[in-house]
Amino acid sequence: MQKFISLITLLLIFTISTAQNRFGNPEVDPIQIQKTFQDWSAYNKKIMLSRDFTALDASSKEISKESFLDQLSNGNFIPVRLKSEAAIYIYKLFKIQPKSDTSIKATINQIGFDAYKNYKMEGTAFPKFSFKDLDENLVTNESMKGKIIVIKCWYIHCTPCIREFPQVNKLVSAYKDRKDIVFMSLAEDSPEQLKTFLARKPLLYSVIPNMKDYMNEALQLNSFPTHFILNKEGMITKVLPNFESLEVALAKESKL
Repeated sequence: MQKFISLITLLLIFTISTAQNRFGNPEVDPIQIQKTFQDWSAYNKKIMLSRDFTALDASSKEISKESFLDQLSNGNFIPVRLKSEAAIYIYKLFKIQPKSDTSIKATINQIGFDAYKNYKMEGTAFPKFSFKDLDENLVTNESMKGKIIVIKCWYIHCTPCIREFPQVNKLVSAYKDRKDIVFMSLAEDSPEQLKTFLARKPLLYSVIPNMKDYMNEALQLNSFPTHFILNKEGMITKVLPNFESLEVALAKESKL
């Protein structure tokens, strides 16, 4: 009888271990990257929480993306990618070490909060709009029906926003033959400021000026740049913080 119980115990341990390891091992040492804030920050730049991914809690149990982001926002965890194929993303929560720099927790809580807020916007209707761009073209929800809309939210003095201009311009060029895809940007600045600035640093998106209030109130943005992808029914399919995530998401949306 005792041997039978021992066999059952070993079987249970093996089953749990197999379940926890079937997703692979961390691509970095979760403890080592917490040695300093600089170590964590360097790795954190590779984390893409806006992408589609398999989410695991600290015990390797698969959970929803919403629950994962909520725990990042309010808990004491960092996300680490598990080893997988290049196009497959699996993130697992690891406990923040007691002696880690407190800036790590503060930073990841904020990142988690922003990612959670963006995720909750996906699947909802983009707020009603009636804009005029710098060329006096009127753009409304109704006029954009039946088109995929890519929206970049930015302002002149946002360094990350400007740094990605060459990349987003290249993206516009890549889709230039797709008449069902529209690239539009919302900028905080005045028409005069934008015309002067864009003469030096061109942006191939149509540009809507004086959008600070709309972005603050209707979209409730607190991070720039922020990119939106709307489907042909005007619903938000993705809210993204950078070009790298945008490129992947648009490739997926454009094939639907």
